[in-house]
Amino acid sequence: MTQIHTAERAPADDAVAGAGVSRASLMADLAAANERNSRLMGRITQLEQRLSQMMGEQIWRESGLGTADGVEKLQQRIVQLEQQKGDLKLKLEEAQEDLEAARATNRELTRALNQTG
Repeated sequence: MTQIHTAERAPADDAVAGAGVSRASLMADLAAANERNSRLMGRITQLEQRLSQMMGEQIWRESGLGTADGVEKLQQRIVQLEQQKGDLKLKLEEAQEDLEAARATNRELTRALNQTG
């Protein structure tokens, strides 16, 4: 029974031999995946709201109560700019995520070099 508990704890304490993956790096990957999932859920909500708005506007126009051309063009431009803003924000967040992953890897490599030295 003691051997079983010892075997359960061993992989959690050390990196898996040959795999090169530590518990800390897996936890960092999980945290990054959870953060990305949260951002993507926010983006989905934003896109759902935009779709709802566009469908409402289409129904409004089809009913004969649509807006004037000038206002409609401005609304289209606003939608385009909001989409660009969302895309740029997503790219920035991905770049920040990549930077954080690189920093985490750098910390792990530094720690490994210090332990072997």
